[in-house]
Amino acid sequence: MRKHDLSNAHWRKSSYSSGDSSNECLEVADGLPAVVPVRDSKLTTGPVLLIGPAAWTHFIDTVRATNTQP
Repeated sequence: MRKHDLSNAHWRKSSYSSGDSSNECLEVADGLPAVVPVRDSKLTTGPVLLIGPAAWTHFIDTVRATNTQP
């Protein structure tokens, strides 16, 4: 399995998150060409899921298509 250096990753939360003080969401790191790193905002030193770009795009498209809120 290939290792990815995430030490300089820029993590972000959804704009729908309830502010910077909220730790009840997922964080995503941008800028890695082969993977989309995802982690729990409560466990920033915990495990990171590495999701392929195609799978991530499919996930986001599905969430958008099924979201009932404006």
